[in-house]
Amino acid sequence: MAATVIDGKAFAAKVREQVAEHVKRLKDDHNITPGLAVVLVGEDPASEVYVRSKGKMTVEVGMKSVEHKLAADTSEAELLALIDQLNNDPEIHGILVQLPLPDHLDEDLVINSLDPAKDVDGFHISNVGLLGTGQKSMVPCTPLGCLMMLRDHHGSISGMNAVVVGRSNIVGKPMAQLLLGDSCTVTIAHSRTKDLPEVVRGADIVVAAVGRPEMVQGDWIKPGATVIDVGINRIERDGKKKLVGDADYESCAEVAGAITPVPGGVGPMTIACLLANTLTACCRANGLDEPEGLTA
Repeated sequence: MAATVIDGKAFAAKVREQVAEHVKRLKDDHNITPGLAVVLVGEDPASEVYVRSKGKMTVEVGMKSVEHKLAADTSEAELLALIDQLNNDPEIHGILVQLPLPDHLDEDLVINSLDPAKDVDGFHISNVGLLGTGQKSMVPCTPLGCLMMLRDHHGSISGMNAVVVGRSNIVGKPMAQLLLGDSCTVTIAHSRTKDLPEVVRGADIVVAAVGRPEMVQGDWIKPGATVIDVGINRIERDGKKKLVGDADYESCAEVAGAITPVPGGVGPMTIACLLANTLTACCRANGLDEPEGLTA
């Protein structure tokens, strides 16, 4: 039986709709407009497209969008001065520094200079620690999107066996923390795991976030398991460029109970969750109830 396709594009549209409704209520009832500032250093074409898309969607849900585009040779002192200014701006509730940064800038230093309460990417060391100890934090957008889709599909994931393939700070590790928070039994596996296929076969939930095209195969998947594919890899096949995930979609879809496609799965949820995080940050800053269903 073919797997149910989890439509990330449609789900992300629903999340943005919920965010827009909350933003309207904040404006009507409290005269507050959530503000998101995006900082882009240099002229990386992929980053420019992504930043444009973020700005457009921020405005569409009724938020204030601010973009700071800095030259590639911007000094660390100049960038840190801008972040300090945004940290102290009461109209800015979320700050995102687009990665990667040019080589001469220290990414860790820059990220950790953000006000943790405005760190809507959830990368600040304080947010990492809060998430790891089960406290209220800003949660990285991609894992949050994966969790939302899992909750929506299953209702409850409590007690399920989950295998996260990948150990990055951006997806793998925070994903494992979120799954633990929802009472899954969690294994973090990676490219060096001994007998990786066998480890994955024990999972009710597989999150593929290893950064290798089509690495997870259908015969690794337990029949009926849910596969969340975080990977976005550009490959060439039959002379054409193609986007594929970290799971081999065709073979996995034959065995899995549900699967996210690439493109159109996890990807659209990342920006939707960025908007949700900005809304959450705004509510927390103003002592208001957090938006239900849009947080971890």
